[in-house]
Amino acid sequence: MASDASTPELVAGHIPVGDKGLKAGALGYLSNIVIGVASTAPAYSLAATLGFIVAVRGVGVHAPGVLIASFVPMLFVALGYRYLNKADPDCGTTFAWTTRAFGPYTGWINGWAIFVADVIVMASLSVIAAQYTYLLFGWNSAASSTTGIVIGAVVWIALMTWICFRGIELSARTQLGLLSAELVILVAFSIVALVKVYDGNALASSLHVSASWFNPFAISFSALADGVLLGIFIYWGWDSGVSVNEESEASAEGPGRAAVVSTLLLVVTYVVVSTAAQAFGGTKFLESNSNDVLSVLGNHVFGSPWDKLLIIAVLTSAAASTQTTILPTARTTLSMARWGAIPKVFGEIHPRYLTPTVSTIGMGALSIVWTVLLVTLNPAQDVLGDSITALGFSVCFYYGFTGLACVWYYRRDLFTSARHFFLVCLLPLVGAALMFAVFAKAFHDYSQTGAGYSKPLWGIQIPIVIGIGTLLLGIPLMLLCAVKFRDFFRRKTEVAPPGLLDKPVEHATSHF
Repeated sequence: MASDASTPELVAGHIPVGDKGLKAGALGYLSNIVIGVASTAPAYSLAATLGFIVAVRGVGVHAPGVLIASFVPMLFVALGYRYLNKADPDCGTTFAWTTRAFGPYTGWINGWAIFVADVIVMASLSVIAAQYTYLLFGWNSAASSTTGIVIGAVVWIALMTWICFRGIELSARTQLGLLSAELVILVAFSIVALVKVYDGNALASSLHVSASWFNPFAISFSALADGVLLGIFIYWGWDSGVSVNEESEASAEGPGRAAVVSTLLLVVTYVVVSTAAQAFGGTKFLESNSNDVLSVLGNHVFGSPWDKLLIIAVLTSAAASTQTTILPTARTTLSMARWGAIPKVFGEIHPRYLTPTVSTIGMGALSIVWTVLLVTLNPAQDVLGDSITALGFSVCFYYGFTGLACVWYYRRDLFTSARHFFLVCLLPLVGAALMFAVFAKAFHDYSQTGAGYSKPLWGIQIPIVIGIGTLLLGIPLMLLCAVKFRDFFRRKTEVAPPGLLDKPVEHATSHF
């Protein structure tokens, strides 16, 4: 694949700039990993989801095994990201790659899927950041007030939008600080919890760790599938580290390898923390506190005032993910604009900060509008909960197409070696199949009566209305763009040039 990117140019101050105007070589390999891991919001994801996984009929103590099973399709799709990024380190990622492999219509709708998933999740992240800010300072009335939540969420979104606007280095440094605090607290929690389990100071419902907990095949296929539906949300976001590829050193290699490493770090983190939480509290305790297992456990594991550490972990997690959700969305719309798929105003770059201007500010503004409407119109936050379920449709959609794009784009090289067939064809293809299977399973499950937290709309469950509805909304918008941006929609599909997979590796440095 011959990339549209050109050799970086030098602007005032001898700053290297790529073809889209982003600051080339600004990030090292470590930054790619940090952004990838932080985007998943490990502490928040576990706090909000672990109890529900345990509560799935037939899962129980096998929640760590479900998290291992959920990791498998993510790893396989991450391989697709790695090899497609090797061919074309475009900040539009799946949009650019599926455009080249399958054509402009498939590419455009995948870019839309990334956009809507990121907008949908912003409400939940910013609300959690607001609530936990108040809880950290003991301001419980504000944490339970609709007005207080809206104000706090807007402030967090505005702050993180400003950081993203001011430059990629500031964004990366912020992520390092937030993620470091989060992981240190999670490690401390896991160690203290397990020590208390084995010295007899845990809850009466505590359990000793068993090897069977980690075996996903010890439960029925139906239970495993339902658990994986939730597990997909826990892992989603690692691809943000690839979206900053044009601003990274060794742009064709570093971000792609970092994506794979990010998924490996995540599975270790999730399995260790979930094991410690389950051992300390037992499954019934986790089920009873499924809305936020970590902060509730924190009081028992650390005791006062150290229980505030778990509040800090969830707060920093949600705040970090708020920022790293703005980053990839702005770069996706930047790429789409530079490809001529949407209005060119979204491709504007700030002359000093070398960041997307309209795309970044627009994402922040739209997120504020979405969050305010969602919270004020539904103070009980039932729809907010359904929106988290709904975003899984978009995630499975564009992850699945990324795996397929890898296979189809490299189709001429798949049988040139066993390694190519296994890593570039078989595993990404399996990953794609699993993502589409989860999509179908989710559609079936969330179409059932009573599947959502809120009342159905026109007889349709809200997760379906939001998840499928937002994807379908992209079709008329795409057709309008097809009329206006005809050059883009006349693009032909492409195939990998011979020998691309065997091209010498460009090594990324370890600087931040």
